[in-house]
Amino acid sequence: MFKEFKEFIARGNVIDLAVGIIIGAAFTAIVNSLVTDLLNPVIGLLTGGTDFSGHYIVLKGEVPPGTSLQAARDSGASVFAYGAFLSAIINFLIIAWAVFLLVKGVNRIQTATRRKQEAEEAAPAGPTQEELLAQIRDELRAQRA
Repeated sequence: MFKEFKEFIARGNVIDLAVGIIIGAAFTAIVNSLVTDLLNPVIGLLTGGTDFSGHYIVLKGEVPPGTSLQAARDSGASVFAYGAFLSAIINFLIIAWAVFLLVKGVNRIQTATRRKQEAEEAAPAGPTQEELLAQIRDELRAQRA
């Protein structure tokens, strides 16, 4: 069983998947910072609030006005956190856009590589060195005769 597990882990696909997950986690941290630290304040200014991700509506319970979302949650109140949900949607759209651009770039590179290979295969093969030497030899013989 250990041998099978070792063979499974050693396969290239598993290693590639692990690298992808690690890079994805790092990329998610970057996108979260972009949304939380850069986009949410701008959206908050446009909507009249200071922190868009902290917008919520109290459904059940007593929460003093101006209480943060985390404090409202900690107090046991039932809150409708539409700002956090919209932040998650923005995160998703940014990640989806970045993945789209990445796939588009990879496809462009693959297409260019494929076209280059097809052009090389379609180009007529020139004469070999031996064929050229034979042609020169024949020309020299024809000139002497």
